[in-house]
This record gives sequence, structure tokens and C-alpha cells, in this order.
Amino acid sequence: MAAVDVELKKAFTELQVKMIDTQQKVKLADLQIDQLARVQKLAKLTHAEITKLPDNTRMYEGVGRMFILQSKEEIDNQMMDKQRTADEKIKELEKKLYLERSVKDAEDNIREMLLSRRTQ
Repeated sequence: MAAVDVELKKAFTELQVKMIDTQQKVKLADLQIDQLARVQKLAKLTHAEITKLPDNTRMYEGVGRMFILQSKEEIDNQMMDKQRTADEKIKELEKKLYLERSVKDAEDNIREMLLSRRTQ
């Protein structure tokens, strides 16, 4: 009987650690998705404003503490690239949210272990 308790306690501890680790990963993925969504929105708004400007408008790109003269086309392409990159990363992170299922599985395993222990 004591051996069962030790095994149960060990399994419970392992599942608990796995669940906590997975929850942290899910929170991190959610934060990254939020940040990427902001970057994507900013790039989209900037692109919308740039398209309204005449073609001969002088535009500058901020690089560190200086500004570099760029053509409207180059700035526009950079904004489109930022949008695409952010969108791809968001989709990639959303695919990784299978971690949520892992948390649910860990919770279910803990419940099953406790229920099986009570019935014994």
C-alpha cells in the first residue's frame, strides 16, 4: 500500500510540474501573439498612410539615432514585409498552442489518478 502511495505521489508531482511548465509556455505564446499583432497593426496603418502620399515625397527610415532617406517604394515594401513576417509568426505560434491541450491532458491525468486512488 505504501508503494502505491509513493508511486502516486511521484506521478502527481511529475504531472504537476508538466502542467505548470506548459501553462507558462502558453502565457508566453499569448504575449508574443499580442506583441506581433501590435506590430502587424502598426505596419498596416503606416502602409495605409504611405499609400496616400504622392510618389515624390521624401521619406526617411529611422535607424537607431539617425534617419536614412529612402524611396516611398522601399518604405512601402518594408511595411509589407513586416506585416507578412508578423502574420507568419502569429500563425506559427497559434499552431504551437497545442500546449493548451497538453495542460488539459495533464489536468485530466491528475484527476484520474486522484479518482482511482479514492476508489481503492
